[in-house]
Amino acid sequence: MGVGQLNRLLRVHSRIALDTSVFIYQLQANPKYVGLTDEIFVWLQRAKSQGVTSTITLTELLVQPYRARNQQQADEIYGLLSTFPNLAWIAPSLEIADTAARLRAEHGLRTPDALQAATAISSSATALVTNDATFRKLPGVQIIVLDDLL
Repeated sequence: MGVGQLNRLLRVHSRIALDTSVFIYQLQANPKYVGLTDEIFVWLQRAKSQGVTSTITLTELLVQPYRARNQQQADEIYGLLSTFPNLAWIAPSLEIADTAARLRAEHGLRTPDALQAATAISSSATALVTNDATFRKLPGVQIIVLDDLL
């Protein structure tokens, strides 16, 4: 299980969506998850791989450095992630907002999660990598929950 299973899952997808937790675990080198997130970011660097995430991810990632008044850390996160290869940052459009509202109404997702899911759907991602089991409710996108791989 673990890394091997994740690699098998990633091989069948050319475009995946990434939830904020994936970035948090990678940036913090979380010992429980960094082996998995390393593989995701290696996969992203391959020529035919594409990753997408909502700009809400950057909002969530920058709160802690700004709260700590650590502008250098905020700049490092922004610089690293905004230039990462094969990773598209998708801002909520009216279409994404509408889809997010529908997902929130139908599946009870919180607004940030609904925006992540709507971003995945509108970007034609075939999988969403997260560590939040509530995403399992979503139809049409394979949900990869990191805890399931441990």
